Amino acid sequence: MAGPRHDAAGEGPRQAPRKGLGGSRRARGVYMISVAAELAGMHPQTLRLYETRGLITPERSSGNTRLYSERDLERLRRIQELTGELGMNLAGVEKVFELETELERMRGRMRELERRANVAQRELEEEIERVRKSFKRELVRYEPPGSALVPARDARGSRVRIPISRGRRSGGSSTPA
Repeated sequence: MAGPRHDAAGEGPRQAPRKGLGGSRRARGVYMISVAAELAGMHPQTLRLYETRGLITPERSSGNTRLYSERDLERLRRIQELTGELGMNLAGVEKVFELETELERMRGRMRELERRANVAQRELEEEIERVRKSFKRELVRYEPPGSALVPARDARGSRVRIPISRGRRSGGSSTPA
């Protein structure tokens, strides 16, 4: 049986990725620092510096070996893009990450508020429909003056509508002619 393998930086035994553990493969740390640095096109010391600055937080194995995930590699590439192509310093990168985190938090809050507004709107529409149905029998159709109908019952008890004729008002005199 061979002894434990060490990564290039001498940070302890290399552990094979374990299957069946929780978390997605993208988020689980599987790359040791030497492999992660090579995949990101950086020196391992740069990764340690980024970790010290809080720009990246790799997982740690039981032997305290840094284990980088696919998400960590994406973040390293993003740091490289911001510093190399856009000329930002690490303080600027930190601020960009803070703002991106805040933006994502606000988007989540917005989604939650939209969900709650949709629920409230559905509840309001249901309540309006319930009230409309409860008053449906009590509502009388509006008829313009002079053509109004009043509900009544005929001799058999059936509902009928009787027209009401209204006299016209003339100039101001209320005396009948």
